[in-house]
Amino acid sequence: MILTGQDRTEADRIRFEGREGRAVTRAHVLCMRDIGHTYAEVALAFNLTPRTVRNIEYCYEVGGLSQALYDEVRPGQPVTIEASLRGFIVATVCSDPPEGFDRWTLRLVQEQVSTVYEGRVISTESIRLILVEHDLKPWQQESWCVPTVTTTYLERMEDVLEVYERPYAKERPVVCLDEKLIQLTEQVRPEQGIKPGTPERVDYEYKRNGTANVFMAIEPRRGSYYTKVTTQRKRTDFAHMLQDIAHLYRTASSIVLVLDNLNTHTERSVIEAFGNDEGKKLWERFEVHYTPVHGSWLNQAEIGLSIYARQCLGRSRIPTIEDLANRTNRWTTLMNERNVAIAWSFDRKRARETFKYCANTVSKCEKINLSDH
Repeated sequence: MILTGQDRTEADRIRFEGREGRAVTRAHVLCMRDIGHTYAEVALAFNLTPRTVRNIEYCYEVGGLSQALYDEVRPGQPVTIEASLRGFIVATVCSDPPEGFDRWTLRLVQEQVSTVYEGRVISTESIRLILVEHDLKPWQQESWCVPTVTTTYLERMEDVLEVYERPYAKERPVVCLDEKLIQLTEQVRPEQGIKPGTPERVDYEYKRNGTANVFMAIEPRRGSYYTKVTTQRKRTDFAHMLQDIAHLYRTASSIVLVLDNLNTHTERSVIEAFGNDEGKKLWERFEVHYTPVHGSWLNQAEIGLSIYARQCLGRSRIPTIEDLANRTNRWTTLMNERNVAIAWSFDRKRARETFKYCANTVSKCEKINLSDH
């Protein structure tokens, strides 16, 4: 498949600036196919099926870039459910569930409708679609930290977002660094392989073999990944990871580094590992920018670690650190071959709209509770 010059430019723009996730993914698919990757390789990179990749390519060949990136409105009679019933379903899901239940299920909502509306029949799929329209998912629960958004939080957020908005400069690459703790586990009984009509079966028992740590450094715009597996994540491990990054970008005049606020992510760690002179010399190679406290979501390395966890680790049981290192190295090599960039779209303008503050009044902002937004 060959993209035209104009389509390639537009696909690249959507990859790096697009805000609609599905269109961004499809743009990546087309670009990877354009440079010669197979259906299987593209499917693996984006957690798709080879058939889906082929369908995206077919849509481009038949109808052009717009048809490949965006879905047409599908025909069919719309569901005719009166507004009062829709409102009742939404209100029901937002209320406390019946005694003995942790949450509302689609079947419970269906029974509640039948009771209140005297035998009214509505399918669970219709209920699900109504909840999707209102972005309600009672079957999901998230655990997260709700920070108090102070002046310091906003200033650090603006600082990191300003870094992401800078034009690409090879001599001053922007690198995001983070780490992930991995539990090593071993099968106590051999698994039963997948068969037609039968999924793979794995015994629920397993043996714990300790933990390992994976550092990940990403240059998001280039789609460049560097990973390192270590037995632990102490100050010296962090310092040696910085040494590796400095060597990787040894021709750069300075390395712009985005970090979270882990207590090992400091100049002290580097000095303890390499001594005062060498440590300071290494630290000065970096222009360090810290995310706000409870704002590590601004570190794009977290996105990379999420992709790594889904694609490389999955649900597999990895018994040894050697196995983890081998698997991680293979995944990293493949990601670098494909140059899987991260399409970051949250900029300072959107931040100011979301958190409702003005750029020139950050220092005068009062505390904002994020749970109110």
